[in-house]
Amino acid sequence: MELDLIKYVVETFAESKEEIEYKVEEKEQSVEVTVLLAASDMGKVIGKQGKIAKALRTLVAASTPRGGKRYFVEIKEKA
Repeated sequence: MELDLIKYVVETFAESKEEIEYKVEEKEQSVEVTVLLAASDMGKVIGKQGKIAKALRTLVAASTPRGGKRYFVEIKEKA
């Protein structure tokens, strides 16, 4: 559920949708989602002063059920 939300928000702002990669690493109490983007999409997805990225993290935290695993979202440039 939360991964679908992350994909929806990221793909709304990104132009190079076919170049987006998602790496999901599950741990005991958390799930780390790394979003790899093309350099041209970094600014669009992160937003001015990181507002879109912060809003994405807030949405994911709010949609996670109480007692469920915590999701951590990291946005990186594709190498």
